[in-house]
Amino acid sequence: MEEKKGCREQRQLSIYVHIPFCRQKCYYCDFLSARVQEQTKKDYLIKLKEEIRCAADKYQDEIADTVFFGGGTPTLLQAEELSDLLYLIKTSFHVTENAEITIEANPGTISREKLNHLRQAGFNRLSIGLQSTNDRELKELGRIHTYDEFVEGYHAARTAGFDNVNVDVMSALPGQTSDSYCDTLMKVLALHPEHISAYSLIIEEGTLFWDRYGDNAKVLEKYPALPTEEEERKMYQMTDTILEKAGYHRYEISNYALKDKECKHNNGYWERKNYIGLGLGASSLYENTRWKNTDTMEAYLTLATEQFVCDKTVLKKEEQMEEFMFLGLRLTQGVSMEKFQTEFGRTIQEVYPGIVEKYIGNGLLNVQNERILLSKKGIDVSNLVMSEFLF
Repeated sequence: MEEKKGCREQRQLSIYVHIPFCRQKCYYCDFLSARVQEQTKKDYLIKLKEEIRCAADKYQDEIADTVFFGGGTPTLLQAEELSDLLYLIKTSFHVTENAEITIEANPGTISREKLNHLRQAGFNRLSIGLQSTNDRELKELGRIHTYDEFVEGYHAARTAGFDNVNVDVMSALPGQTSDSYCDTLMKVLALHPEHISAYSLIIEEGTLFWDRYGDNAKVLEKYPALPTEEEERKMYQMTDTILEKAGYHRYEISNYALKDKECKHNNGYWERKNYIGLGLGASSLYENTRWKNTDTMEAYLTLATEQFVCDKTVLKKEEQMEEFMFLGLRLTQGVSMEKFQTEFGRTIQEVYPGIVEKYIGNGLLNVQNERILLSKKGIDVSNLVMSEFLF
């Protein structure tokens, strides 16, 4: 769709599309996803398209500069199904010609033919969930693929023309050592992806890992032990050292990129830009109002679009300030003091008296070019620092 002329000022908008289907639930995963059933999938795509059209009518004056298909495993859908969804978005919304259009994928679901189809359809950024190059570690996570399948899919993506690829890796896995984690990082670096997301395993309630490793779990000997705190810290520090030496800059606590290859879509979340979430359980932020869709499939499929929206909240000024600080401090560039004052009419020091000075004093915060940012030492205890900016 061509951009409208003569309308009110157009603003940037990001679009997230949730595909809640997986071939198998990973043991650590607490995301909203479940094994795919053919009829449910068909019904879901019908409803999702209905929601896309409805949302497009509401946001005709916005310019979409990023689109992100997440999950679940979006690439469990047929290439034609994904292409149809993207075509509908591009013809219903005002999507910029150079928009970043990302799709998440798992190895084992991305054939050469499918990747060619997706690239031709307009997807231009691929995010592959590898997690580890060690097949034993992958098995312990409940992943559906091997390292060799990842490599095959990665090379197929390059052949298809994807020149902006992210690879997810994880540390602190059951049975993982600092040596095996280092091996994962080095093998990923040898492939030269543009972006690497490096996460530390968190044991979440409601997952199989919670039953095995949670607070009240009694870990049986047949399950590999989690790394010690000391080894986990070593892996964490190793990530930054190795990736920085290889030319990747850390632009967010868990994300590293080559020059100009940061994820624009995720940056929008941390900078509190307007975004809308489409699909089961998807969240939105628009003009300081947050809401999410129902996370119950039956409700999503049967209710009218306006009825399955829940938890709608108009953020109070204090809540906006909190988000500005704890989301913005995730970025290594930190938060702009000037922007805070322009947006809220008060300085950060007035709203949070003594806090910035306290953490500058103990070396956890720095001030550079009128921006407040976490120091390297501060990044290691980021949750502690960011909690100080909650009212």
